[in-house]
Amino acid sequence: MSSLSRRAILCLIPLAACGFTPAFGPNGMMGKVAAKEPTTRNEFELVKQLELRLGRPDAGAYALDYTVTTETVSLGFTTSGDITRYNLLGTVDWTLTDPASGAVLDKGQAKNFTAWSATGSTAAAQTVEADASRRLMRILADQIVTRLTVLGAKTG
Repeated sequence: MSSLSRRAILCLIPLAACGFTPAFGPNGMMGKVAAKEPTTRNEFELVKQLELRLGRPDAGAYALDYTVTTETVSLGFTTSGDITRYNLLGTVDWTLTDPASGAVLDKGQAKNFTAWSATGSTAAAQTVEADASRRLMRILADQIVTRLTVLGAKTG
């Protein structure tokens, strides 16, 4: 068992020597990003996912401004013209600023899509569409967190 511990330590030494900083460590972005207040369901889901990944913001945190846009596209059709599948395309344009100086630290765009099959009942269709929207916001939030994690490692 002690040889395993020595191996683990020996594997970490090169990381420490090259300036490795844990992405979610004290110099990372955990608790340092305050997203603007959401006003729509999609924005609420996006901010919820950002806070799950990055934690609730501390005082003086960086300000994250964003714009969420989505578009529903019909994909599959039956021979009678009924729609059988939908794609939900989503884009989040975002900007991270330092509230003290107003300087833009980073900005970017997250883009992705989800899909769902159309069903017979209205209630089922609304449920699967809402689920697709939640999944899309989770995917987009993960893309933003990945970018902010890299930024945190550079600024930390």
